[in-house]
Amino acid sequence: MSGTQVNPKPARRRGRPAADAPPAAAQRVEAVERALSLLEAFADGSRTLSLAELAARTGLYPSTALRLAGSLQRFGYLTRSADGAWRLGPTPLRLGALYRAGFDLATQVRPAIARLVARTGETAGFYVREGDRRICLFREASPRPIRLHVEEGATMPLDRGAGGHVLMAYTGGTLPVHGQVRTVGYAISVGERDPETAAVAAPVFGEGGRLLGALAVSGPVIRLDRPAAEAMVPVVMEEARALSRALGG
Repeated sequence: MSGTQVNPKPARRRGRPAADAPPAAAQRVEAVERALSLLEAFADGSRTLSLAELAARTGLYPSTALRLAGSLQRFGYLTRSADGAWRLGPTPLRLGALYRAGFDLATQVRPAIARLVARTGETAGFYVREGDRRICLFREASPRPIRLHVEEGATMPLDRGAGGHVLMAYTGGTLPVHGQVRTVGYAISVGERDPETAAVAAPVFGEGGRLLGALAVSGPVIRLDRPAAEAMVPVVMEEARALSRALGG
C-alpha cells in the first residue's frame, strides 16, 4: 500500500454554502417558480380565472397548471369555486398583512394619508422600495367619483412616477431627476407612469435620517395638471415632515 494518504473532504458547516456553490440566481426551483406564476396571473386585478386562462397567462400546459393549482389550494393560496374557476385564497392576504405589520407604521401613516385626502380631495398613499419596484403599503382613496384607484400591495416601477423618483433619490439614485429631488425635497410627475395620471410625493424619514418611504398624492390629470400639482406641494411636504417627526425622523 502506498504511504500517501488521501485526506477526506472537510465536513461543510450546516447552513453555509460551499465555496463553489452556484450564485443565488442559479439556485432556482422550476416547479416553485411555475406555481408562483399562477399567483402572478392575478396581478392585473382579475378576481377569478378559469384553468384555460391560467394556462394561457403562464404558458403552462393545462394539466401542469391544474396540478400546481391543486397544491396551492391545499395551502390556501388559491381556492376553486363550484363552476371550476380559480381565485386567490386567504393565505396571500394573511402574508400581506404580516409583511405590512413588519414595518410597524400603520398607526402613524394612516392618519397622515387620511389628512392628505381631506386636504387635497385626491387619493393619497405611502410607498416603500422593494428591490427594483415600489409597493403601495397604505392608501386611502379620493371621495370623488373620478379618481385614481390604487390597491394596497400594488407594485409599480421605480423609474416612473413621483413616488418612484423620491424613493430612488434617497436610496442611491444618480440621475439628474434624483439630484433635483434631493435639492427641492419633493417630486412631481404628470403623465409619466400613466398618461392620464399625475402625482406629488415627498420623502418620509425615521430615526437617524433613514428613508422610510414616500408620501404621495395622485389623481387624474384632468384635475391634477402641473399647476395644480405644484399648488399641492406645500401640503404634501408639510404632512411628510410631520409624519417624519412622528416616526423619529
